[in-house]
Amino acid sequence: MEEIAFTMQLRPGVAAEYQRRHDDLWPELAGALSAAGIRDYSIFLDAASGRLFGVQKRVAGHTADALPGLPVMRRWWAHMADLMETNPDQSPVVTVLARVFHQD
Repeated sequence: MEEIAFTMQLRPGVAAEYQRRHDDLWPELAGALSAAGIRDYSIFLDAASGRLFGVQKRVAGHTADALPGLPVMRRWWAHMADLMETNPDQSPVVTVLARVFHQD
C-alpha cells in the first residue's frame, strides 16, 4: 500500500467550520475516495498556524489521480474554497511531503 503525506493551509478563523464540513462529508465523496483506492485518510490541524497535514494510504493500482476530474470532487472543492488557500480551479494548494522516517 502506498502512503502519501501533504499539507494544505486554512484561512484564519475557519478551523471549526472546516471540521464541521468534514464531519458532514458527503456520502458520494466518501464513495469516490474509496472507489479510487484510498483506504485510510486522515487530516490533522496545527491550530496555531492553520496548517493541515493529510495522510492517505492507497491500494496498488489506485486511481486517485483521476479524482480531480470527478464532478463530486469539483463540487467539494467549491464548497471548501472559502476556507482554504486554493488554486485557480478551486482545488486546495497542496504541498506533497517527502518521507524522512518510518517505523513499523
